[in-house]
Amino acid sequence: MSDELKRFLDQVHLGITTFDFDGKQTPCIELDEKKYDEMLSKVAGQSLSINTDLNILQDGLGNVFVEVTLTFSKGNIVEKYLVNAKTHLAFFESLAKTSMLALSSPKSNYGKDNVFMIQLPRPEKARDALEIIKNALVPKN
Repeated sequence: MSDELKRFLDQVHLGITTFDFDGKQTPCIELDEKKYDEMLSKVAGQSLSINTDLNILQDGLGNVFVEVTLTFSKGNIVEKYLVNAKTHLAFFESLAKTSMLALSSPKSNYGKDNVFMIQLPRPEKARDALEIIKNALVPKN
């Protein structure tokens, strides 16, 4: 294993999941409770937009990582989460299908309360990213 691959594996965010929301698997990034509460306190009650960027990092050997960057228009918040696409492909498949992303804390009741939902403004970008990810997961000779 290369040093760079080990570095990426060490930086992967562990709170990556999906949950059932109105009959659809919805991608979710789980944050520790303190970080989640701080984030919500900065933006609660405000009209805001959240720019969501998916930076795909691949090595040509079938290892694919995606840096999910969330930039909030209010509260001076920029969050980055590294996701291992090999182990969390379902996360990106549901992101492409629903165009929704949830943020939650460990105390959240998925699909009911204490979940912050983000609607992606350009669903085609998530679908394009999924195709790039799937192609990159196949090792090149």
